[in-house]
Amino acid sequence: MRYIFLSTIFSVVFAYEKDMTFTVQAGKQDCFYQKVLPNEIIDLEYQVIDASHGELDISFQLSDPVGMIIVADYKKPENAHRHTSVLEGDYRFCFDNTFSTFSEKTVFFDLMIDNEDSQSKDYDDDKEMELGNAAETYVMRVRDISESVTRVKDNVSAAKRLQESLSAHEARDRNLAEDMCDRVLKWSIVHIVFMSLIGIFQVYFVRSLFEDSSRSYKKFVPHL
Repeated sequence: MRYIFLSTIFSVVFAYEKDMTFTVQAGKQDCFYQKVLPNEIIDLEYQVIDASHGELDISFQLSDPVGMIIVADYKKPENAHRHTSVLEGDYRFCFDNTFSTFSEKTVFFDLMIDNEDSQSKDYDDDKEMELGNAAETYVMRVRDISESVTRVKDNVSAAKRLQESLSAHEARDRNLAEDMCDRVLKWSIVHIVFMSLIGIFQVYFVRSLFEDSSRSYKKFVPHL
């Protein structure tokens, strides 16, 4: 009896959740498919965390099983969408980088499929379940426990998604900082080399002013 009770409680709080980080090549489009039942909530959040060249942006489309576009974004760095499904079938999530010629994009997305029935499942107020054995008996209300477990699940899920979002933001900022540092380093090397060449040329030129006129470099200093 105890196992039946636990399965009844936890069957209403489990939801499908998946997060992924992947790379979309320049001029390509990557699509993912997820089976969704009617009246399920599709909650998706994505973010571009790195790009080999150019801006941190991507185009996105969400389509239903018959191919109708539900939402569409064009060249956005990040966004979040929430949609309640009507049809049963495979919903398509596409990340489009065809507008980029050279820049490949690293994208992070988090997908959660939840059943809104789990938030509003009804139980009779007087429905009680008896646990334990003949020596020890406990009476517990299914509704109170299911609401408590659901609330804990929602809070944990929200905390997890927030941590994943902050981690994606941190990865994007780190990539930007590393890219900026790499650019500064390369330009610094170019300037150092250029300044060194100018310094060597100036020293050689000044020395030539005090050398014998027979020296070959005096050809570049007329009337001396």
